[in-house]
Amino acid sequence: MTFADKVISLNRHLTYTGGPLPNGIRVMNPYRESEQANTVSEAFYRKYYSDDQSRYLILGINPGRFGSGMTGIPFTDPKRLVSECGIAYEGKVTHEPSSVFIYEMINAYGGPGAFYGKFYINSLCPLGFTSIDEKGRETNYNYYDSRELQDAVKDYIVDNIRTQINLGVNTDVCFCFGTGKNEAFLRKLNNQHGFFKNIIALEHPRFIMQYKSAVKQFYIDKYLSAFAAVQGF
Repeated sequence: MTFADKVISLNRHLTYTGGPLPNGIRVMNPYRESEQANTVSEAFYRKYYSDDQSRYLILGINPGRFGSGMTGIPFTDPKRLVSECGIAYEGKVTHEPSSVFIYEMINAYGGPGAFYGKFYINSLCPLGFTSIDEKGRETNYNYYDSRELQDAVKDYIVDNIRTQINLGVNTDVCFCFGTGKNEAFLRKLNNQHGFFKNIIALEHPRFIMQYKSAVKQFYIDKYLSAFAAVQGF
């Protein structure tokens, strides 16, 4: 099986097997909720991962509603899927700030073909969560936003990391998007289970776009330097 075959199969069978969720929190599974997410993500992985090469693993937090919640591809919203990856998307073309940063960084690296030939992005928790307020409005919810949810998904996250490793990624280094709670949680799990020899944390794209957009190029350069260092450039 190619790397693409493995990822596509994993996504097609992805279900939530963690503990009971807190009241008002639901699981967001684009591969069960949208056939288009399956179609476009399969096209994406076949385009960039149809080989048996190992990649460096990058782990984000969990999917968001307007990015991978729509496309099934981490940090890739419908706009970037069409404009940067050349893959057609039907319906509402949503915009996610994290995806904007990621594809500016990817283009600075050399483009999607070059980047995805070396790196594979997923998340500590491969499925997303949303909360619904008293007015029925739905918002993203991170796995660490409550201790109850974090405890419920801990074993699920451990299983997910093992599953991602079994795709054939490099375990000498794992990159972590998020230098706060996401990094702390991953490091704690890594100390317990010894998944990776080293973890390199980088500021989360959403944080950069929300709070550091004026110096965005600094963070693009920081990402590129971190990636180049492990590849011996």
